[in-house]
Amino acid sequence: MSPTNEPAGDPRVTPPKETPPDPVRTAFDRGVVACGRLAAWLVLVAMVISVYEVIMRYAFASPTSWVHETVVMLVAVSFAFGGPAALASNRHIRVKVLYDSVGPTARLWLDRFNDLVAFLFCLGMTYAAFTMFWEASHNPLGEWQLERSGTSWNPPFPALVKGVILLALAIMCVQSLLHLVKSLRGKPAPEVDDTENTV
Repeated sequence: MSPTNEPAGDPRVTPPKETPPDPVRTAFDRGVVACGRLAAWLVLVAMVISVYEVIMRYAFASPTSWVHETVVMLVAVSFAFGGPAALASNRHIRVKVLYDSVGPTARLWLDRFNDLVAFLFCLGMTYAAFTMFWEASHNPLGEWQLERSGTSWNPPFPALVKGVILLALAIMCVQSLLHLVKSLRGKPAPEVDDTENTV
C-alpha cells in the first residue's frame, strides 16, 4: 500500500502535473503577448466582413467596394504583430541541433550570440521599415501625404500597413535588446515545449 492508503498504480491517483516553464522573458514581452492576442482577433473581423461581402454580392447583387482592401489590411496587421508575439513567447522558428548538443554554459553563449544577431537584424530591419514608411507617408517635397491604394475607394491602407510594420519591427528591436541584456546577465532563454500549441 502507498502512504496515501491507495494501491500502487491505482488509476484514480494522478501524479501532480508539472508546470511548464514560462516562455516569456520580460514584462515587456508579457505585454506584447497580450497585444498579440488582441491582434489575432482581427482575422475574425476579416472573416466576418468577408462573409458580409459574399452575402451582399450573391444574395442582393450589391457588391461592396471596401471589403477586399479592408480584409487585406486587417490580415496584414495581424501577421505583422505575429512576429513580436512569437519572439515574446520564445516560439519563433529556430534550428536547435547545435543548441541541444551542448551543455548549459555553451547554451548561454549561444543565447548571447543569437540575441546579439537578432538585435542587429531587427535594428537594420527597423531602419529599412522607417525609410519605407517615410516614403509612403510623405510626398517628394517632404510634406505629409499618405500613400493610397489607387482604387475607386482609395483608402490610405498601404501607408498604414507600412506604419504597422515599422511599429512591429521597432517592438522586436526593443525585445531583442532586452533579451540580450538578460543573456549577458547570465539568464538563459527558457526552454519551450514545441509540441504545445498555446501561446
